[in-house]
Amino acid sequence: MTVRHEYGLGEAREAALAWCLRLAEGPLVGAEREAFDAWLADRPGNAALFDEAVALWSGVEDQAGSPEMVVLRGQALESARRANARRWAHGALLSRRTMAMAASLLVAVMAGVWFIGLPTTYRTGVGEREVVALPDGSKLSLDADSAVTLRYTHARRQLTLKKGRARFSVAKNPLRPFTVAAAGKTVVAVGTEFSVERLGGQVRVILYEGKVSVLTQESLLATPTPIPVGQARKSADLVLKPGGELIMADAAPVAQLASADLSRSLSWEGGQLIFRNEPLASAVERVNRYAERKITLADPAAGQVLVSGVFTAGDTDAFIDGVTAVFSVRAEQRGGGTVISADPPRKPVNDSAGGASNPSSA
Repeated sequence: MTVRHEYGLGEAREAALAWCLRLAEGPLVGAEREAFDAWLADRPGNAALFDEAVALWSGVEDQAGSPEMVVLRGQALESARRANARRWAHGALLSRRTMAMAASLLVAVMAGVWFIGLPTTYRTGVGEREVVALPDGSKLSLDADSAVTLRYTHARRQLTLKKGRARFSVAKNPLRPFTVAAAGKTVVAVGTEFSVERLGGQVRVILYEGKVSVLTQESLLATPTPIPVGQARKSADLVLKPGGELIMADAAPVAQLASADLSRSLSWEGGQLIFRNEPLASAVERVNRYAERKITLADPAAGQVLVSGVFTAGDTDAFIDGVTAVFSVRAEQRGGGTVISADPPRKPVNDSAGGASNPSSA
């Protein structure tokens, strides 16, 4: 799995961290307050950088007692003491506690240790699954060829499913909502277990435990029947209940609720793909997360064929052999991959008397 931290520390960000460290010592007065206000007004992005620094500082402070941070802080504290204090506090002396926290912060930045306020991307490759323990105690289980971006702030836990599928076991924290965005929809949970999948131009949410709300830009979506966004709803309709699956098209403001087979929906975590009367199009998309040689569909009719079966994730040949042997489709090797097309419908065969014969005798 690839974990990517997307950040850079320029002079403006360093100044924001410096002001954060200074304010950790106490309120600003006189010339210091004027200097801080002038820095905030100097460029439009400084206020946002300062907010980011405060969230970062809070995250490092929360983790200051962890074994990893204790070791890192011990290694860096002496270097931090020798550093130019003016660079961090504009002439103010920092307390021993703040210096220790600053050392933790610096080492976290230099070593790439997770910290609050800056986005991190968790990514799996083709055929690769991964389970990640998130910093707040939540757990993320990634399907193959999937990507989730995480950004924690002091106010909320924000994740975005870029592609593929992920299951989330959320650590409870009512004061800090846990949200997962995908294709303009946002799943909001406090303490619960659910999965989100991007599949065939849809977002699919399955709830295993607890409660979640699903929002679009205009309204909550979690209703028993397809209803356009914006229509009045009862409060009881605003949450998805355990065992339910919410299906929402990327480009359409409607939602459909179906009953989910919970054990089958989690089979991918055990290395199996189980399909029950599923359109071949969505089955192929899931199989392709594990396939180096991709399967494509030659025509829409092939994608609409309903397939069933139990397959080992990554055994693409077995999947192709299974669906072509049982269902009305055929496969052809083409350009390093496999193209599946629907079999043409059989035409009735006339007997010698001019009547149609039984198709089974043809």
